[in-house]
Amino acid sequence: MISATDALLELRDGNRRFVAGEVDAASMAGRAHQAGMSNGQTPFAIVLACSDSRVPVELVFDQGFGDLFVIRVAGNVVAPSQIGSIEFAASQFDTKLVVVLGHSNCGAVIATLKELSLEKTHRSPNLRAIVDRVRPAIEPLLETHRDSDDQALMGAAVRANIQASVEKLSHGSLILEQLINNSELTIVGAEYSIETGKVEFFDKR
Repeated sequence: MISATDALLELRDGNRRFVAGEVDAASMAGRAHQAGMSNGQTPFAIVLACSDSRVPVELVFDQGFGDLFVIRVAGNVVAPSQIGSIEFAASQFDTKLVVVLGHSNCGAVIATLKELSLEKTHRSPNLRAIVDRVRPAIEPLLETHRDSDDQALMGAAVRANIQASVEKLSHGSLILEQLINNSELTIVGAEYSIETGKVEFFDKR
C-alpha cells in the first residue's frame, strides 16, 4: 500500500486533472467494471465525504473503481458507523490516508446555522442527530464572527466542521489512535469548492 504522502499527491494530481478537464487513461480504464475485482480491493485512500450530489468523490479526484473507500453522510459528520467503517478499511486494507472532505455551501452546515439563529427548528430526530453533531463545531463562531457577513461565517463554519470531524476521528477510536501513533495512518481535512471544482487540503503544506 502506498504511503499517506504519496496518496495525498495522487489525490492532488487527480483533482488538478478534474479541474483542468483532462482525461487520465489509467483512471478511465479503472472506471470500467472489471470482473477480477471480485477477488478483493486495495483502496489507497479513505474518504469521509458529505452526501451532497454535487460532490462526486471519485470524479473530483479523477479515480476509478477500487481506488477510494468512500463513506458519505450529510455534513461529513462522525458517528459510530462512520468510525467503524474507517476502522474496518484502515485495518483490513492497510490504507494509510483518511481525508475528511467537506465542501462550500454545505446544506447541513446551513441547517445548523439556521437552528442556532433560531430561524428554524428541525422536528425530525434523525435530521436533528446530524445538526447536533455539527453544532459544537460552529456554535462558537457566532460570537467570534459576530461582525462578519453571512458568506464569511458560512466559510468559517464549513472549515470548523471539517476540522471537528478530523479531531473526532483522531481521538475517538483506540484503533485509529494506535495507527496514528504508530505512523501507520494520517487523517487530514479538505474542502471542495463547488464553484471552482478545486480541493484545498488542510495538511499545512
